[in-house]
Amino acid sequence: MTRTFASVEECNERLRQLHELTRETPLFNPVFQLSLDLSRALENKSMDLAAFGQIVSDLECRTLRDRAMRLRSLVEPEGVVLDDLIENDATVDEANELWAKPQLHAVFTAHPTFLLTPEQSDSLTEAASRTGDIGEDICLPPADRPAVTLAYEHDRAMRAIANAQDARDRIVSTLLKDGRGRWPDDWHDFAPRPFVFATWVGYDMDGRTDIRWFDSIGFRLKEKAQRLARYASDLEAIDPNNRLLENLRKAQRYTEARAKDFAEDLSDAAALSAAANRLTLDDPDKLVSLEKIIAELDEDATRSTGEKAIALRTLALAMQSDGLGMGHIHFRVNSSQLHNAIRRRVPDSGHLDLASRGAISTLREMVETVEPLDTNFGALAIESSTAIRQFLAMAQILSHIDADTPIRMLIAECEQPATVLAALYFGKLFGIADKIDVSPLFETEEALEHGGRFLDALLSERPYQDYARRRGRVAIQTGFSDAGRFVGQIAASLAIERLQGRLAQAMRRNDLTDVAALIFNTHGESMGRGAHPNGFTDRLEWPLSPWARGRFAKAGITLEPEVSFQGGDGYLFFETPELALATLSKIVHLRPAEPQKKQEDPFYERTDLSLDFYRAIRSHQRAYLKSRTYSRAITSFGLGLLNETGSRKSRRQSDLAAEREMSLRQIRAIPHNAILQQLGYPVNVIAGVGSAADDNYEDISALINESPRGRQIVRLVRASNALASIKTVAAYGELFNSAFWASRPYRGTEEHLSDACETLAEYLISDDRNGTFRRLASQLRVDALKLHRLLALIPDEAPLDDRETVRRRIGVLQSLRLALMQHMFIKIASIPRFSRANDISRHDVMEMVFTLRVDDALAQLRRAFPTHFPQMDDFDLNEGSQYPDSETDSYAAIRAEYIDPIEQSYALILRISAAIANEFGAHG
Repeated sequence: MTRTFASVEECNERLRQLHELTRETPLFNPVFQLSLDLSRALENKSMDLAAFGQIVSDLECRTLRDRAMRLRSLVEPEGVVLDDLIENDATVDEANELWAKPQLHAVFTAHPTFLLTPEQSDSLTEAASRTGDIGEDICLPPADRPAVTLAYEHDRAMRAIANAQDARDRIVSTLLKDGRGRWPDDWHDFAPRPFVFATWVGYDMDGRTDIRWFDSIGFRLKEKAQRLARYASDLEAIDPNNRLLENLRKAQRYTEARAKDFAEDLSDAAALSAAANRLTLDDPDKLVSLEKIIAELDEDATRSTGEKAIALRTLALAMQSDGLGMGHIHFRVNSSQLHNAIRRRVPDSGHLDLASRGAISTLREMVETVEPLDTNFGALAIESSTAIRQFLAMAQILSHIDADTPIRMLIAECEQPATVLAALYFGKLFGIADKIDVSPLFETEEALEHGGRFLDALLSERPYQDYARRRGRVAIQTGFSDAGRFVGQIAASLAIERLQGRLAQAMRRNDLTDVAALIFNTHGESMGRGAHPNGFTDRLEWPLSPWARGRFAKAGITLEPEVSFQGGDGYLFFETPELALATLSKIVHLRPAEPQKKQEDPFYERTDLSLDFYRAIRSHQRAYLKSRTYSRAITSFGLGLLNETGSRKSRRQSDLAAEREMSLRQIRAIPHNAILQQLGYPVNVIAGVGSAADDNYEDISALINESPRGRQIVRLVRASNALASIKTVAAYGELFNSAFWASRPYRGTEEHLSDACETLAEYLISDDRNGTFRRLASQLRVDALKLHRLLALIPDEAPLDDRETVRRRIGVLQSLRLALMQHMFIKIASIPRFSRANDISRHDVMEMVFTLRVDDALAQLRRAFPTHFPQMDDFDLNEGSQYPDSETDSYAAIRAEYIDPIEQSYALILRISAAIANEFGAHG
């Protein structure tokens, strides 16, 4: 009997019934069976793709509503409280001690996580910003996704930062009002600057070659023009007759013209010369520093009273925080790019080993003796080295756009102290060392493992010590993307925590306690990339724990925590003014820069247990990453399960043969995490935790129950595990099961599919993916049994009321997708044979569909079966022709029967992917 499904509820009920059967047959797979039910309904035409589309639309709507509800509950926009931020009886000096330094640096990054369309983002965040039920008005009809270009990402970043600035200013204004009530004679000395905002969108060169140097200059000018316009608008609202208003407007118009210059293609020398000369020319409207304007605004505030005085002081403090841009900027390069650059400056560098003491000695002398060189845009245009080009670009920005605001130089894959010294050398060579913060990134397993020795060596170098004291800080970056991919999220977080403690130790050992420690923890919103989903307390403590904060407090070191809000997912927190204010108010109440009261945590005392626990998880994760089974399963569909979500490429280009053996290192961390979500099991979060407790459940569970950090780990694992399904992982393997396809039309149930099923069965006899998924599911199941045994001994601190509803909804989404994939496989196996063209055969096109390179497959099929031909009527010829003597054969029927359904099915598959990501709260 063929079942049909007219609604989500019918799918849910069928899945519930099928789950009951696992009691009788543990190996039974409800997810795959529901997919088969759906597939049969589709193939015998009792359901069509439009009916599938209706169910998918309903599920999309439900996932968006749930995501909006979770966002609302996370930041609570209806309950914003800005009172009692200043301690009772605090003096102005004591208040400044707390509020004159940033409680948090927030960096708006743009890795590829722009999953939602702009309309969906707007709808979701508007619903999350208001009170009351979230209805179906949040749901929008399917729409074309915009091309996620670099310009698109930059515009979205600026929009988020603008809302963040307004929210921060409201918090600052509230603090100033409170201060004026407490210290009526001294409140002008109060200078709260609780947040610093920054972005690397348009400046991050790590892993991409599509950002030209003049693009970065153009973005910075565009940001400057936007910020000047906002400053002028704010000042006009406060005092429309203020004498500074015209200065700001003139500077804005001047900057807009220069931004327009640098928005052009400046590859031509003449075009560049003209644009550069206009920017570097002295001009009365050219503003490169806000110092005088800030001083005059403060004088105006001193002479004013009431709300006007507060508003003027707030504006002056905003200018101090943001400078002549929408925020600070982060350039980023790879260490290899710096290595290549420094070798050009080192005499006889052919055999220089940057890890050697000789290299350190050479670079130390170079840093100490280098004389600054003047540069111009011509030097920037002819420079071939990416790293040097970045320093030259920074020099031009500091000279001609914003002379006050420091710039971060992030160095990815930085594993040698010599790399940082090389960066200092170039900073001094171009006269900007005092305005840039060089920040090594610790993310790879080796960097995390040996980072303590790295920091000891670097901080002992006198040139670095002198530089850090001039800058007033030591800056490092710890990353959760590659760390979470290659070490596992739990192990990576614990390794990062240990590294942060080693930084405090190294700073104290090298007498650098008189400078701040700026720690940039770059993470995504996904639970697979370092953003804890269980509230803002966990979110802020997960990457920088109370224990790590305590190490800096004990050493007397000021801490400057920094986190990322990443792309389309992270920007949701700032998509509306209400959400931005709620987000920042949560953070100021939690005060992440402040040491917490001493909290006993046996996790750091019982290292005989906790270190073994950490090492066992890391070892388990490492085994997965080195396993061909894991690699083959994760890359079975390439990146075809994922939507395009950013301007940065998710993988390197490869040919068809390489696609069949894709390495995990060919795809980046975000798509790796996203694939795990789509396949149904976030391996890099969950796996290994159960096995690490094997044979020691009582001691480990007792430690976790007594440990705030241990319980925080478990909350993350539970949140991930609540959405996970090993049955789903196994279900994907059944798509490649030759026996399934050979048996599907057995006993005449689907005779019309016999030929296609026979083709698929024969094609898949030698395919290894069925066995791969089965082995992976078995490994995950054994570990999961141990995890459930451990979790049974630990109280659930954050149970999900609708856990089964969400799990069933994900299960239905997965079943629908599996049915659509079966539909595509049947269609490609049924399509008439065609001749090989351009070295692409029918066999290759089938493999393209099996690896979800559907766009490539469709292009080949349309070439093989064209529907548009030249006609005789197209030509105006004097000579007649009796041929062709019949109508030109058309492949329109093949298009309609085979090619179009594949395209429509794949479009639904990608919509399902977005819905599943919504359940996880993020893309990758």
